[in-house]
Amino acid sequence: MSVEEGTANHGRLLGAVRGPQDVKRMTAEQLDILAAEIRDFLIAKVSRTGGHIGPNLGVVELTLAMHRVFDSPRDRLLFDTGHQSYVHKILTGRQEGFDKLRQRGGLSGYPSQAESEHDLIENSHASTALSYADGLAKAYALRCEKRSVVAVVGDGALTGGMCWEALNNIATAGNPLVIVVNDNGRSYSPTIGGLADHLSSLRLNPGYEKVLDTVKDALGNTPFVGKPMFEVLHAVKKGIKDAVAPQAMFEDLGIKYVGPVDGHDVPAVEAALRAAKNFGGPVIVHAVTRKGYGYRPAEDDEADCLHGPGAFDVETGQLVAAPSVKWTHVFANELVTIADERPDMVGITAAMAEPTGIATLARKYPERVYDVGIAEQHAATSAAGLAMGGLHPVVAVYATFLNRAFDQVLLDVAMHKLPVTFVLDRAGITGPDGPSHYGIWDMSVFGVVPGLRIAAPRDSATLREELREAIAVDDGPTILRFPTGTVAADLPAVRRVGPVDVLAESARTDVLLVAVGSFAGLGMEVAARVAEQGYGVTVVDPRWVRPVPAELVELAAGHRLVVTVEDGVRVGGVGSALAQAMRDADVRVPVRDLGVPADWHPHGSRAQILSDLGLTAQDVARDVTGWISGLDAAPVDPATDGAAAQN
Repeated sequence: MSVEEGTANHGRLLGAVRGPQDVKRMTAEQLDILAAEIRDFLIAKVSRTGGHIGPNLGVVELTLAMHRVFDSPRDRLLFDTGHQSYVHKILTGRQEGFDKLRQRGGLSGYPSQAESEHDLIENSHASTALSYADGLAKAYALRCEKRSVVAVVGDGALTGGMCWEALNNIATAGNPLVIVVNDNGRSYSPTIGGLADHLSSLRLNPGYEKVLDTVKDALGNTPFVGKPMFEVLHAVKKGIKDAVAPQAMFEDLGIKYVGPVDGHDVPAVEAALRAAKNFGGPVIVHAVTRKGYGYRPAEDDEADCLHGPGAFDVETGQLVAAPSVKWTHVFANELVTIADERPDMVGITAAMAEPTGIATLARKYPERVYDVGIAEQHAATSAAGLAMGGLHPVVAVYATFLNRAFDQVLLDVAMHKLPVTFVLDRAGITGPDGPSHYGIWDMSVFGVVPGLRIAAPRDSATLREELREAIAVDDGPTILRFPTGTVAADLPAVRRVGPVDVLAESARTDVLLVAVGSFAGLGMEVAARVAEQGYGVTVVDPRWVRPVPAELVELAAGHRLVVTVEDGVRVGGVGSALAQAMRDADVRVPVRDLGVPADWHPHGSRAQILSDLGLTAQDVARDVTGWISGLDAAPVDPATDGAAAQN
């Protein structure tokens, strides 16, 4: 069955699935056909919208088995990470939403309470589900409710420290709880760490199975004695397994272990899940799967098994969009150039070497790159240790994920004044991945850290320049943040005042427009629109937004109105910090700050969301014109501290 044939009417069996009860009635043969139809459906739909295709192709049979054994939504199924939930969405009546997956009005790329009663936790940050599950199991026990809690942990999530904190508590509590380890050996790229090596030994070392097969074959040829004797020997399988490939780790915690089982064999997974369900305590079911299973381009993609591509060609798996220079590419290439010059520079990432660009450095200097798995807290403090040892670590993560390591950045790095550079990819509104992935908190959250410097480049030239400046700092931590997507065209400054770039100025000094990072181009458009109304606008890019440059305050003092526009939350953001700095300097110029409201903004394209928030050139120009014309109509009282009058 071709992809298009299999999705024209969702497939013969898939089209009849409106809920988990429909799957429970199917025969083994029908389940095999349904699995193939689901894969065809996923490939066809995700190829048009982009999304996490690789992880979901790997959990088709696993998800089918879960919905046959458990009764969602009464039984709670939790996915960690949540990008493995596409098949779950298909089986719970949301097939139609895939036409606009991750687009305005369509399905979220993660579990969503607003979409279905079958979704409970809206998780896209890994390693959280076991803690949720521990709390749920305790609550159901106290309330005497007979409900199963199932947590699917995979795509590298078990490398996160929260999982092990949760496992310790789950074992102590002893409540019924099923933990499905979806072991595909990968997060984005091959999973790193001791646990990954341990699971790999169980997955790939056939030693104990060979022992059993040899005994079985020998005894099978012995009449009468053979079969009974084999059954006796099979009872000591665990001992053989421990001797050949130790797997006592989970059971030492006090959690029953079942597996490994073939995660693409529905009956085998069902049998394991039913045994776990009936056990009456915490059980780990170790299911071995293949990321991208059933789709050759994904299986052959060594980098990340088509983990989360944009729209792609179904036949080849190649991206449809024309190649362009991305912010990440500029960073990756400049980092290698700096590494050529500085042997003390090392790279760290948290299971995202390819997406953050660190993989480029690893290919040239593998001994100088550390992938710590999905463990941002460890990454930050390990970087502190590297810095204490005389190196300059560059920690590359998505902006949203550094939130998880605030305490480590504050107390382990900054308090020790250590030279660690954090490079935050996907900063600002990123769009299709939704609110949990928006990198809008960093300038506000980390702006309170003493001694931390934050840079926001506007184009490729300033990214390279500010990266070098950040790595040159030797008395404290630095952050360099940039958005996703195609890098903006270089926008040269007309002059520089201290660290501040002046991008445009006029004879009149009505408005100082502070355009942060990637909003520099927007600032130039706004200035042109406001100039048409007869007002003069000076557009500046602060380059380094924290601490607030003294030169920026001096520039503000020479204008009638200051307007800031930033791709981060307004509360505690750049505008707020500038207003405070102006108050401290007794600069009584009114400040208006434009940015992202501190709220949960729905998924959609970046352009759609910025338009919704009034962060377009037309919207900002209208606001600025209204504010400056208002000053003409009602001059500010000189006795009023205008810097406190933020919008």
